[in-house]
Amino acid sequence: MGVAINTHITALGVADESSWFKSSYSNATGGNCVEVAALTSGIAIRDSKNKRGPALAVPAASWQAFLTFATTSA
Repeated sequence: MGVAINTHITALGVADESSWFKSSYSNATGGNCVEVAALTSGIAIRDSKNKRGPALAVPAASWQAFLTFATTSA
């Protein structure tokens, strides 16, 4: 596969702070949560405890495949 990976991408460089949201399954105490932001080219994912840290950006089709797997696999 010829997929380029950018290891120097930060959450603040990907999306505005107001674009990020946590799952409705997350609670107020934190824990191991991720936040996502919709991008024009896909989805960005970050650690909710490290809002200025690294982010992962994936194409929309990859995110949809992950959600389908996560919600249909036991």
